Amino acid sequence: MESNLLERTVADVLSEALSTVDDELFVVNPTTETIDKLVDVMGDEGPTVRLLAGESVLKSVMDDFLVASRAADHVEAGRLEIRTYEEPTNTLLVTDSTVVSVVRADGRVAGLTTDDEAFIESAYARFSEAWDDADAFNLRTPAISRVESTLREGLGEPTADDFESVLASLETARGNGNGLDEVTISLLVAAKNEDLLYDISKWGEDVGIASKATFSRTKSRMEEMGLIDTEKVPIDVGRPRLRLKLGDDRLRDADAGQLASVAQSMLAA
Repeated sequence: MESNLLERTVADVLSEALSTVDDELFVVNPTTETIDKLVDVMGDEGPTVRLLAGESVLKSVMDDFLVASRAADHVEAGRLEIRTYEEPTNTLLVTDSTVVSVVRADGRVAGLTTDDEAFIESAYARFSEAWDDADAFNLRTPAISRVESTLREGLGEPTADDFESVLASLETARGNGNGLDEVTISLLVAAKNEDLLYDISKWGEDVGIASKATFSRTKSRMEEMGLIDTEKVPIDVGRPRLRLKLGDDRLRDADAGQLASVAQSMLAA
């Protein structure tokens, strides 16, 4: 990046930085918004991004399944590495040949660069050393590509298509007691397609979304709130299994793109 970028979005500044780097890019002390946009603008090719961020910031942004699962895709592909860093500094984009400070003012964003070679060399050395000393951040969320492919293989095309449509309709996927998280969404689309609780919870545990116990507890809570119903399905050996169904006509009448908004309105009522 050879000159300042003025009156641009965070995504624009990050895209420009990624497009001009071949090897590695340190992203230092980003905000939650910057991490969100970074994960979004990263492509299949480009430099290795080494993210140094505060643990509380990382936990907050990665609590959103939409962000965390995309980040996990980049981590699994070797495009993104994440470590914790608690030293106060501006949000910086650092390579061995450039330093960019991401600055916000009056609702606008600028990427301010420097051509001072000594400063750039010092900054790169500082954050390379900080990286070596930093602890890795444990991202427990599975990669979205793996989530979607295993769901398609395990429960079929309709359930997987509905899952993707629901995610596409959301700006965030956080539970927080009232909203929709990955477990709630999984159970909703399973109920829409009348899948078995056993099948969706086994898939969720195997792929790393949540334990079977968490799926069972969430199912019970959703059933109490009228979002889903269950019916017993006899099997040859053992206890009957439960088939999931949507529990309200408003949900049954909604297509997959509307399912989340209807469910959220019911949760908020």
